[in-house]
Amino acid sequence: MAEPPPLLDLVAGMRAELAAGATVLVRRVLDPDHGRGRYAGERVERGGAVFLHRPYRVWVDLAERLGLRLLTPVRVDDTVVELRFERLAAAPAWTTDRDDPTETYGQASGFRRIHKAEDPGFVLDLALALERARLPARPRILDLGCNTGDELALVLALAPRLAEVPEVFVGIDHSASAVAAARARFPPGLARFVRADLAELSALELGRFDLVISIDTLHSPGVDDRAVLRQVVQEHLTPTGALILGFPNCRYVDGELEHGTRMKNFREPELGLLVKDVAFYRKYLQQHRRQVFVTGKDHLLVTAVARPPADAPGDDAAGREATT
Repeated sequence: MAEPPPLLDLVAGMRAELAAGATVLVRRVLDPDHGRGRYAGERVERGGAVFLHRPYRVWVDLAERLGLRLLTPVRVDDTVVELRFERLAAAPAWTTDRDDPTETYGQASGFRRIHKAEDPGFVLDLALALERARLPARPRILDLGCNTGDELALVLALAPRLAEVPEVFVGIDHSASAVAAARARFPPGLARFVRADLAELSALELGRFDLVISIDTLHSPGVDDRAVLRQVVQEHLTPTGALILGFPNCRYVDGELEHGTRMKNFREPELGLLVKDVAFYRKYLQQHRRQVFVTGKDHLLVTAVARPPADAPGDDAAGREATT
C-alpha cells in the first residue's frame, strides 16, 4: 500500500499552486470522522488504502497560515471528503478619513464590521477575567478606548445585575462618531461617554474605579501606554480595583481572523514585541501588589486583581493559575 504524503509535502504542493496563481485549491483526504480519538499523523487503513488522520483543525490551521479560507467539505464517498481552499483577498486598511486620524476606528471605518462578542475565545476569557475581578455590589467601571461600547455591552451581558447600578460605566474614546453611537446605545443614567484622548486622562477628573478595561487600545500609535498604565494604577484604581487589558494577537483578512501579530517585512507572525509588552505590564502590576493572569489566544488578556490576604480562601478561578 502506498504511503500517504506527509504534511510538509502537502504544504510544498499548495505553496507551489499559489505561486503559480491558483485561487482555489482542492484536496481529497480521509474524512476526519474516521480518525476520532487518534492524533494528527496516525495511520488509518480503510478499504485497502492507508491514510494519515488529520483533524479538521489541522486543515483550518493550514488554511490560515497559507492565507486561505477553508470552504465547507464535500463528501466524496464513505471514506473521503473533498476540501476546497480559497485564496483570501488582501487585508484592508481601516482608515477611511486621512484628514482626521481620530476617526480611524470611527463609525465609517471597516473596523465596525468586527464583532468580538462572536469570538468564543474572547468571550470566554473575558468572562473568566470578570470572575477574577470580583466586582462589588455597586461598582464603577472605566473603559479606555471604548469605541461604540462593544466591550461594555458584553460586560453587561455577562453580569446583568450591573444594569441596576446608576452610571456604572464610564467610557473614553477620541472618535466623535464612536462616542455618539455609544451614547445612543446605552440607556440614560447607565453610562457616561467622554470624547477625549488618553493623554488627557489626568485632566478629566474621573475619580477611582473598581475595574478598568482597555481592549486593543494601549498598543495604538500615539498612545504612551506606560504613562497611561501608571496613571490608571496610581490615580484611577480603588485599592481593591482590577484591570483587564487586551492586546491583539491576530489580524482580520477578508472576513477571516488570522492568529498572530504581524510586523513589516515578516512573512509569518512575529510575537517578540507583544511578549515584551505583556511582560512589562505583568511585572509592573505585580510590583503594585496585583495578582496577574495572562490568558487568551487571538486576543491576549492581562488581568490584574488585588492580592487576597495570605490566609484568605482562594476560589477556583484564581487558584488554578495562582503561580502564573
